[in-house]
Order: sequence, then C-alpha cells, then structure tokens
Amino acid sequence: MQYKHTHRPGFWLGFIDFFTAGLYFMAAMPLGLQAEIDSVLGHKTMPYWQAYLIGIPTLFIYPIIWMGRIADELRRKAEAMGIKGPHTSFRHMFCWNTLGLPLLGFAVATHRFFDTLGKIEAELNRSAAQQ
Repeated sequence: MQYKHTHRPGFWLGFIDFFTAGLYFMAAMPLGLQAEIDSVLGHKTMPYWQAYLIGIPTLFIYPIIWMGRIADELRRKAEAMGIKGPHTSFRHMFCWNTLGLPLLGFAVATHRFFDTLGKIEAELNRSAAQQ
C-alpha cells in the first residue's frame, strides 16, 4: 500500500478536533484514516466512533485511552523499524490530553501522534519503492 498522507498538520488537526468536541475525527476516521492506521499496525483496531460513543459517559476519557493505545503501538512499530524519535506514546498522549489541557496539550499530543504515523508511512513507502 502506498501512503499519500505522510505529512499531516497534526497540531491543527488536534486543535480542530478539540473545538469540535471530537466530531472532526468522527468524520475523518471513516474517510481513510482508520484504514491507514489498521494497515500500518497490521491489524484491525476498534473504530473511533465506538470509542467516541463510549467516551460520552466517561467524560471523553475513553477516546484518549483508545488513542493512547494506538499511539503506543505506533511507538513500538517505529522503534522496531529503527525510526529516530521522538515518538508518540501512551503516556505522551494521555498526559498532554489531560494535564496539558491549559497549554493546548491536545494539539501537542495529536501533532506527535501524526508525526510518528507519518514517519512510519514514509519509511514503508521507501522500503516498498526499493523492492
């Protein structure tokens, strides 16, 4: 699979998603982002809309945990591929989205998430081109 979106403006995506109360990613995930994440990780993940719905009664903590788990899988994949960091992680995603809220932490966490995803996709594109 050739990945086209290796450079996403993660900071702004996080900013937009926060101010739309998560509805931005509810729309963006089914439009290919979920399939990209599943392809990179090599397995099917829980759809974001399900995590979002579980998040409503949990004050939106569950979607942060969902994203944190995927972030940790991306970190492990990037490290296994020998990609230089910094990488996203569960701790980075969770802490910036909760404790870093007054400092636009949601945007910082989303930026690192998409930066790591983009680095992995770029490396997968490069290795596929060499074969």
